[in-house]
Amino acid sequence: MLDAARLRADFPLLERRENGRRLVYLDNAATTQKPEAVLRAIADYYRTTNANVHRGAYSLAIRATEAYEAARAKIAGFVNAWAPEGVVFTRGTTESINLVAGSYGRAHVGRGDTVVVTAMDHHSNVVPWQILCQEHGATLRMVEITEDGRVDLSDFGTALERRPKLVAFPYVSNALGTVNPAAQLAKLAHAAGAVVVVDGAQSTPHLKVDVQALDCDFYALSGHKMLGPMGSGALVAKPELLDAMPPYHGGGEMISRVFDDHSTYNKIPHKFEAGTPNVEAAVGLAAAIDYLETIGLDRIAEHERALAQAAIEQLTQIEGVTVYGPRGHRAGVVSFTYGDIHPHDIATILDQDGVCIRAGHHCAQPLMRRLNVAATARASFYLYNEPADVTALTGSLVKAGALFGYVPA
Repeated sequence: MLDAARLRADFPLLERRENGRRLVYLDNAATTQKPEAVLRAIADYYRTTNANVHRGAYSLAIRATEAYEAARAKIAGFVNAWAPEGVVFTRGTTESINLVAGSYGRAHVGRGDTVVVTAMDHHSNVVPWQILCQEHGATLRMVEITEDGRVDLSDFGTALERRPKLVAFPYVSNALGTVNPAAQLAKLAHAAGAVVVVDGAQSTPHLKVDVQALDCDFYALSGHKMLGPMGSGALVAKPELLDAMPPYHGGGEMISRVFDDHSTYNKIPHKFEAGTPNVEAAVGLAAAIDYLETIGLDRIAEHERALAQAAIEQLTQIEGVTVYGPRGHRAGVVSFTYGDIHPHDIATILDQDGVCIRAGHHCAQPLMRRLNVAATARASFYLYNEPADVTALTGSLVKAGALFGYVPA
């Protein structure tokens, strides 16, 4: 496993104490903490380089543009994008998927067509397609999951029989920790003639991602879940698809020439980056990628799997605790319930011991209905977590159970 104690020292916020206790941060699927290297990169950008990009002939603006475009190239290399111009900066996975729905979807999905998603999808990979289908008279088909929390490949095959225009799914489930066979799903969808959109919010921070090996058409990622700043992220796409798509936002930078009654548009990716971009976020995300690459994504994935497995083993020894999702080959996300204690109560009680977990439907209400629960508690691990954090989680949970009359097994 990683030397998490040493890595933890790189994160200033983790030095805080909550309610007089050592901070145990286990809400990494929602957002991750930021290392000093990222904080420094953002501050240094503003101290030394700040200027509006792509618009200035003076040296400061040129350096700002170079930093911005270097961040784009950094992301492209990190996920093995087809080309840097296939990387569009966005505010994160949600905006990236909305961009695909609002541009590619509106141009290609019409009345009678089908869009396929899964029952484990985050709302950001469901609602944009619902809106698109409602506006265009198309049908949204939701693929079911198996009892152990995986995509039901039989139902997936049935959904593909309708020759959908577009298939969207998560590489990793934010609520179950399921690692989907993304390359296999993409191959099956392509064979049915569909364009493939992968929600990479939970995979990019934790797995070595190669979009060309996945052979998806669009891949969405969020920087804040991989040590980068809030409001950072990207849509990674096959350049030929982006080139043929209409603009998503109108304004400065995305144009070539503006006439009284019409405009022509900039080349990709700038066609999709209207207005002044969040340059600090791009610079910070590039610094986060440098940090992650120094450690190694394979090592991070192995570390998280070990922590998740330890958490599952300890949680299932507590009478009344139910853990959801697959037991094998999963990411560092563990969702659970404890008898009839509401997950919000669990999270509130654990907070008194400095243990931070998420409680709720995790923006996955269709999944919660299939699990027959309104909400779950969720612990999610990252590179700076260590076995002591698992012990703190389960120890605090036993104390919470005692308050509600549950006797430790």
